[in-house]
Amino acid sequence: MVATLKTSYWTATILLLICCINVASATVDCTTVLSLISGCSNYVEFGDPEPVLGTACCDGMASMYRVASDSVENKRSTCDCLLGFITMYNPNATAVARLPGLCGVSLGFTIDPSTACDTIP
Repeated sequence: MVATLKTSYWTATILLLICCINVASATVDCTTVLSLISGCSNYVEFGDPEPVLGTACCDGMASMYRVASDSVENKRSTCDCLLGFITMYNPNATAVARLPGLCGVSLGFTIDPSTACDTIP
């Protein structure tokens, strides 16, 4: 029952982001970004366990780095999607922001509501 609710929550979150976030002329879409961090759902939702290298969460963050670093547009789109996610999932915005550091990945921007994604070089 709990697993079903958790899956339903993440599905609803992804659908809302697809509907609500408009990323113009972007190569990376929010569905891709959220699927890459789906392995981090326990940490984002409950704060435990902290992700470490080799876990599904950190593997997803490493994949996100590869996608985001492919082009400036991809980096900006990834930023927009993550900021939309933390805006919608505010209770654990700090957990989402900590993911790159915990996984040893630098996305080239800070996951913070004040980040201006459209100015990322």
